[in-house]
Amino acid sequence: MADTVVIRELAAAEAERRLDELGVILRDAVESGASVNFLQGFTQAEAEAFWRGQVPGIADGGRRLLVAEDGERLIGTVVLTLAPQPNQPHRADVGKMLVLASHRRRGLGRRLLDAVEALAREQGRTLLMLDTTLGSSGDMLYRRCGWTEYGIVPGHALSTLGVPTATAFFYKEV
Repeated sequence: MADTVVIRELAAAEAERRLDELGVILRDAVESGASVNFLQGFTQAEAEAFWRGQVPGIADGGRRLLVAEDGERLIGTVVLTLAPQPNQPHRADVGKMLVLASHRRRGLGRRLLDAVEALAREQGRTLLMLDTTLGSSGDMLYRRCGWTEYGIVPGHALSTLGVPTATAFFYKEV
């Protein structure tokens, strides 16, 4: 599969056209228990609305959307949000690092993370930050990929089932 999956950037117009696929990936993550800001019962319409809300940032360049595509459909996402503050031109946040459950455990998460780190470097961003549920598969991936935990906040966010969970915060210099 690794040879047939392409990781590339989506422009705003294409993201708008593919809101349904982006929504499927986000819903799949939530249904699989990923705490990515949404709770169980999250609908396709709500998922598409989330991505529609990202399109203006993609269009103006403040947000960059990378996707993994298997030749037929989108199967993964990661978002790079460039820090807009004048005193942080070197920083960006990584978010919505998602891979369809049917395609996990095949190295796509690492490939998406490598790609977003490379894109950050191309944009002159040398400090990346992200957060994830403590003990999650994302937590383990970021640790394996050289990210540094700088704090844990107990009860920071609710799990998809509405239970308070700890969040681990990470950074990486690239």
